[in-house]
Amino acid sequence: MFAHLDRQVRQYMLVTFNYWNFTLTDGALRMLVVLYFHDLGYSTLAIASLFLFYEFFGVVTNLVGGWLGARLGLNKTMNVGLAMQIVALVMLALPNPWLTIPWVMAAQALSGIAKDLNKMSAKSAIKTLVPNDQQGALYHWVAVLTGSKNALKGIGFFIGGLLLSLIGFQYSVLAMAAVLCLVLISSVILLESDMGKAKSKPKFTQMFSKSAPINILSAARLFLFGARDVWFVVALPVYLGSVFGWDHLWVGGFLALWVIAYGIVQGFAPRLTGKAKGQVPDGRSALFWALGLTVITGLVAYGVQSQWQPELVIVGGLMIFGAVFAVNSSLHSYLIVSFAKGDGVSLDVGFYYMANAMGRLIGTILSGWVFQMAGLAACLWVSFAFLVLTCVISLWLPRQPHNQASQTLS
Repeated sequence: MFAHLDRQVRQYMLVTFNYWNFTLTDGALRMLVVLYFHDLGYSTLAIASLFLFYEFFGVVTNLVGGWLGARLGLNKTMNVGLAMQIVALVMLALPNPWLTIPWVMAAQALSGIAKDLNKMSAKSAIKTLVPNDQQGALYHWVAVLTGSKNALKGIGFFIGGLLLSLIGFQYSVLAMAAVLCLVLISSVILLESDMGKAKSKPKFTQMFSKSAPINILSAARLFLFGARDVWFVVALPVYLGSVFGWDHLWVGGFLALWVIAYGIVQGFAPRLTGKAKGQVPDGRSALFWALGLTVITGLVAYGVQSQWQPELVIVGGLMIFGAVFAVNSSLHSYLIVSFAKGDGVSLDVGFYYMANAMGRLIGTILSGWVFQMAGLAACLWVSFAFLVLTCVISLWLPRQPHNQASQTLS
């Protein structure tokens, strides 16, 4: 049956299959590391430091990975990402005395490189598989891929906790490595070798985008994701446990459900942003949704600072934040693929996700520092300030006529 499908559909399915399996292991590994090293007696900030290299090398990988993808082909960068994740998992399967902070940070660095090679390859591949005149179809498939990734990452949180309780940390990472080995073998055999390879070999200096729309969108993305992670990565889990008294199961479950719901909303983003009326989003759409997110964040920050029904404000407010943020993220994911050049698409996508990773890195560092110095309300006000900057930057994004029609993929 698979052999009778259209070539583009087969390649899309393979790319998505690779991305889904990688995402499950990525989410499970994050939860495994957090829970296991907490059990070993690591402080919350020490655990957060284990992820700094993960985020830092994401910045480097997206920049260099886009150039490599354009020169070598997206199949190679995707397969290298899968292989590096397998190595990272095997590194963490060593006995406890070997699992020192430098060793775990090195493994997390490899995992961060692997994650961003895989993500850049998957999202760039869609551009090569959907014709340029089918922008509605492009938006749909980007939203499906992005939304499913985040829903699966939330499921991965659950899988990580389940595996840890059933078979322990070492056997869990080995089991995930074994699954990814099978995925890698199928990917090497079935993915086309010239996917995403630029017709002319791009120079190393071409890693930095020269396109004004992509530079503007990348700057907006940096502050958008910094605004999320400044409260989500460290501040919120610590606050839920230390102030509300939630145990690890409740904290992990809430974060997993948040990410799953976030991914589901991303998948529906095209319907929420005008696709049903034959429209595809532009800079005007990005600005509108960023303004909405800014207002919501300001209200949540004020509610937390004034201590008015804090549990209701935080849980309810941040679920609303997650839904609106999901639409913002899906819009941006479509716009970057739409703005990117067809030849050597991974150069533009890699540069954009470099900005995304930089925002996550800044947000992760500030999440621990601002929370320790001033609490959750201060983290939310920093988030509000970042979103104001996102709105200001989005004013310069290109706009298209409202009556622009889109085609859908049959």
